[in-house]
Amino acid sequence: MKKNILLLAIAFITMSINAQTAAKRATEFNLENKVAIQGYDPVAYFTQKKAIKGKSSITATYEGVIYNFSSQANKDTFSKNPASYEPQYGGWCAYAMGSSADKVEIDPSTFKIIDNKLYLFYNAYFNNTLKSWNKDEMNLKKKADANWKKISN
Repeated sequence: MKKNILLLAIAFITMSINAQTAAKRATEFNLENKVAIQGYDPVAYFTQKKAIKGKSSITATYEGVIYNFSSQANKDTFSKNPASYEPQYGGWCAYAMGSSADKVEIDPSTFKIIDNKLYLFYNAYFNNTLKSWNKDEMNLKKKADANWKKISN
């Protein structure tokens, strides 16, 4: 009996922590109706080296964030290790996170893979921030990492 009560308590605490994590991520991440990357397939960036729109009929949820996929195979790949396919800085513009710690929208087709991590960038109105990022990537990445850590903790 005591063992069952302990197991129930552990399950309740785990569910509570998971719910808190999901709620926190929902407020910090760049989401539209809880969907990340404007519905683009996070795995395609790595496997096909391009931005491919996912299908709303093929989805997976990871810690409160929904991801769409262009194929069941990509969903299956994501499900094996979801954290490795998530965009950095909650899907906000990497350049803006590094230069000013701002949460700036992105163009899903403007991206870069660095050390097997996905970075997304703003690209509109003659302002492609990936070009600015590339000019000072090491410094901006270091600042963006520190800024995101402050925002996400």
